[in-house]
Amino acid sequence: MVVSMYGLVTKSTGSQYGVLTETGETLLCYIKGNFRIKGIRTTNPVAVGDKVQVEQQTDGTNWITSIEPRRNYIIRRSTNLSKEAHILASNVDQVLLLVTLHHPDTNLIFIDRFLATAEAYRVPVVIVFNKMDLLTEPEKEEVQTLRDLYHHIGYQTMAICAKNLDKAPMHDCLNGKITLLAGNSGVGKSTFLNTLFGKEITRTGLISNAHDKGMHTTTFSEMYDLNDVPDMSGYIIDIPGIKGFGSIDMNKYEIGHYFREIFTVGQDCRYSDCLHTGEPGCAVEQAVIEGRIAVSRYESYISMLGDCDETKYR
Repeated sequence: MVVSMYGLVTKSTGSQYGVLTETGETLLCYIKGNFRIKGIRTTNPVAVGDKVQVEQQTDGTNWITSIEPRRNYIIRRSTNLSKEAHILASNVDQVLLLVTLHHPDTNLIFIDRFLATAEAYRVPVVIVFNKMDLLTEPEKEEVQTLRDLYHHIGYQTMAICAKNLDKAPMHDCLNGKITLLAGNSGVGKSTFLNTLFGKEITRTGLISNAHDKGMHTTTFSEMYDLNDVPDMSGYIIDIPGIKGFGSIDMNKYEIGHYFREIFTVGQDCRYSDCLHTGEPGCAVEQAVIEGRIAVSRYESYISMLGDCDETKYR
């Protein structure tokens, strides 16, 4: 007899999925080779955070047969197949974007691309600067300058040392929410999780001396229950470190909408379809010149415009 039930995808290895059912049991599940979601081409049709229907077969195997509509998701261009996307997680309340000024360096374009994509899917982002203990005083001032920049735009920021994590502000930030923990390899996501939970739940890795880059320790996506942290509830999703963040399915005339300050200032441009790339009467370019829009943000916007050029990925 085939048994049908609903559950939450809590783990994805790419070929197998852990699904937490309504009874509290986690089942190892599979999907059919031709399983696809209509309207979106992805390398992973099922993502952590998805609410799914599972059929338990008479032979004991479990198959995901359908996915409930997603309220949101975070998506990026696949690194392997340029015209396909990869869903990082779905049905999340927020993203904790872990970044580092150094050890390794987090590129500002990466941060802005992530923020713009999250903006497109209406997912709030908290930018968390980690490894503050490794920075000199001038470097700490540089972090504060960046925090001021993003705070002025409207983003919440934090500065932490994951090894000696102050859990009080994290409780206020994470409690009762489903949070995606994202960032480049080596920024300290595993250390953050281990300190938050008070035990080793995921491996930490070393930084490559040759390139000052992180080496992957998380090889699959997994959701952790924050009820295991004292006085906390909710979930946090850990994903493999992200090397780059290519945008997908964005119309070039819409990209400026996902940069909050560019969208606001752009309403004063002479032309309603201004791309802010040399058009007469462009209010955005004037704002960059006057310092009202950060040069780094404008450069990130121009970088994302380049993603609309299909030849870039051929």
